[in-house]
Amino acid sequence: MSISLQKGQKVSLTKDNAGLSQVVVGLGWDEVKQQKKFGLFAPKPAQIDCDASAIVLRNGRLASETDLVFFGRLRHASGAIKHMGDNLTGAGDGDDEQILVDLPAVPAEYDRIIIVVNIYQAVQRHQDFSMIQNAFIRIIDKRTGTEMCRFNLNENYTGMTSMIFGELYRHNNEWKFNAMGQGTNDPGLVELANRFK
Repeated sequence: MSISLQKGQKVSLTKDNAGLSQVVVGLGWDEVKQQKKFGLFAPKPAQIDCDASAIVLRNGRLASETDLVFFGRLRHASGAIKHMGDNLTGAGDGDDEQILVDLPAVPAEYDRIIIVVNIYQAVQRHQDFSMIQNAFIRIIDKRTGTEMCRFNLNENYTGMTSMIFGELYRHNNEWKFNAMGQGTNDPGLVELANRFK
C-alpha cells in the first residue's frame, strides 16, 4: 500500500522491504490552462517544458558535473542511475519523466540523490511553477510495479522556476526518501546544482 507523504516527511524504502533493489522515481505535472489572448498579433503562449534531473552527492556535496543525470546525460558513470528520457510537454496522465535507481549498485561514496525539476528557459519564456498543477513525485518498486510512496506538491510556488522535489538518501545502511517540495528561483539546472557544491 502506498504511503502518502507530507512535506518534510521521511520514509524508509528498504527497512521492511528485504531484497528491494531497483526503484523508479516517477515525476508528473500538468500545465495550468492559459488564458487565450485574442487578436491578430496575440502571441501564442509557449508550452511549459519541465525537466527532471538527479544530482548525485558524495558526502552531501556535488563533487563533479559528471554526477548530474539529466536529459543531456541520461546515465550516471556508475550505471546505477538512469534517466528514462525527456518529455517536452507534460501532457497526459501518469509519470511525465522517470529516473531508475539501482540502490545496491550506487557506489558507497555516494550518500544522496537529489531529485529536481526545472522549467526549461523559464526566465526567457516568463514561466514559473504557478503555471504547473498536480505535481508529484512517487517511488515505485521496479520488481512489482507497486507504488511505495507518493508526495503531492500542492503549495503556492509562484515565482519559482526550479523545484527540489525530494531525495533518496542512505542512512545506517538503509535507503530512505525525504519529501522536500522546496521551490527556488534558479534559472536552470547549473544554478540549482551549485546549491549542493
